[in-house]
Amino acid sequence: MKKKITWGVIVLLVIIIWGLYLGRDKENTRANLLTSVQKGEFVIPVTTTGELEAKNSEKIYGPNSIKLRSAAVWQLKIEHIIPDGTVVDSGEYVARLDASELGNKIKEQEIDLEKQRSQYIKTQLDTTLNLRTARNDLINLEFELEQKNIVVNQSIYEPPATQRQAKIDLDKAKRAYSQAVKNYKIKFSKAKAEMADVAASLKKSENVVENSKSLANEFNIVAPQAGMVIYQRSWDGSKKGIGATISTWDNVIATLPDLTKMLTKTYVNEIDISKVKKGQKVNIGIDAFPDKKLSGSVTSVANVGEELSGTDTKVFEVMIEINESDTTLRPAMTTKNEIITAIIPDALYIPLDALNFQDSTVFVYTNKKKKQEIVTGKSNDDYITVIGGLKENDKVYLLAPENAEKWKLNRIPTEKKKRLETKKAKE
Repeated sequence: MKKKITWGVIVLLVIIIWGLYLGRDKENTRANLLTSVQKGEFVIPVTTTGELEAKNSEKIYGPNSIKLRSAAVWQLKIEHIIPDGTVVDSGEYVARLDASELGNKIKEQEIDLEKQRSQYIKTQLDTTLNLRTARNDLINLEFELEQKNIVVNQSIYEPPATQRQAKIDLDKAKRAYSQAVKNYKIKFSKAKAEMADVAASLKKSENVVENSKSLANEFNIVAPQAGMVIYQRSWDGSKKGIGATISTWDNVIATLPDLTKMLTKTYVNEIDISKVKKGQKVNIGIDAFPDKKLSGSVTSVANVGEELSGTDTKVFEVMIEINESDTTLRPAMTTKNEIITAIIPDALYIPLDALNFQDSTVFVYTNKKKKQEIVTGKSNDDYITVIGGLKENDKVYLLAPENAEKWKLNRIPTEKKKRLETKKAKE
């Protein structure tokens, strides 16, 4: 019997101790849910992810665009290119383009050139024969004119009618000769024009073939200056490596960036873009170097939005110039950018988690077992400013405490709330 009583007392004591422990633990948990109203500088950033690129860079071009279009070559495939990020000296090999299409074009152009040469010779022979015939006709007419003139001179001893006929024949011969001279001049001018035309066509074909053959020497691409080779990107953002194509309208193969001055290109969603302005300061982190902290400023904000590939979100391009010169930075490195859109120097603020809502009323739970109405101002990702309803170091709950639904709501007086709302509107 005593043994049973002893065991019962032990169990009861364990339950009491466990209850006291749970009670203290519960009280500690509730205390941990309390936070103080803070006062100080309140920063409102817009955080984005970006990509590094050089502010200035030298482009590495493919063959001459004008010559390519003259050769009727519109696209070129990159047959080989050195690895992205390779450092080269001026004049060193960078890439080789596939010249097979140009080779086919040269064969077609050489066939056309032979046709032009044949046409030139044919036209030359035709005009020579035509002009020779015209000159022979002139000589014959000149002889006939001379004969008619002799007949007129001899007709002075003939009857008047015979003399009259001789003069008429002479006049006809003169007109025929004069007309033949004019015709010859026209034929000569026409022959000259035809020869000039075929000569121009022949010269054009010769130039095309010459340009195409000289163009073939430009399919081995070299660096125009020393630097790091960075692949050019296509419209979809992919890098133009081996197998990629370039066009005659955009024949850039790669770039040689100036790594002493870098930019980061980022995109801000349409909800936040109204906060971002040119000249705002930016805190910049580099994913590849977590300990590296850089600074910069916004240099441009796009006026027109765009949709990024694979998303439906409208974003605006923002360019940020990095203040520091750091040669460890490389184009295409990922950056985390904190654009400082506003700073409130002396603000009261609380965590966003502490906010509660009842209809149109914003309130917090205080350690005084009250629901305190507040007027809030600007916010960032974690905190929100308090314009009225709380003081520095007031304690508020991050989560609703037990039985909080029974707590009384302490409202801000109407007139005071109007003044606070007016103050909020002016911020």
